[in-house]
Amino acid sequence: QLGLVESGGGLVQPGGSLRLSCTAFGFTINYYSMGWFRQAPGKEREGVSCISTSGDSTNYADSVKGRFTISRDNAKKTVYLQMDSLKPEDTAVYYCATTCEKSKVDALNAWGQGTLVTVSS
Repeated sequence: QLGLVESGGGLVQPGGSLRLSCTAFGFTINYYSMGWFRQAPGKEREGVSCISTSGDSTNYADSVKGRFTISRDNAKKTVYLQMDSLKPEDTAVYYCATTCEKSKVDALNAWGQGTLVTVSS
C-alpha cells in the first residue's frame, strides 16, 4: 500500500489516551511539514496539528492545545499524534498529510483512509 497510512485509533473513555501513527510508503517525509486533520460526524474536516520538517516547530488547534502532542521520526517515515485527556468532541476520523494546509490536500484529492477515534463512556 503506497501513500500515507494512519493507524492507532480506537474506542477510548473520556479522559483516556491514544497515540496515532502516520507512516509513509514509497517516499520519504524528510522535506515535508506534516499535518494531522480530523473530521467529526456531520462536520467539515479541520486542521489539528502541524510539525516542521525537523520537528523544531509545532502548532496546534486551540481545541487541542495542552492535550495533544505531535512528533516525528523521519528515519521511520512516521509522524505521531499523542492524544491525552480525550473528550467526546474529539471523536472523529483522523488523517495525516504532507502539508499543514487543508486546501492543498483537497486540491490534490490526497486524503487517505484515516483512523477512527471514538471517545465515549
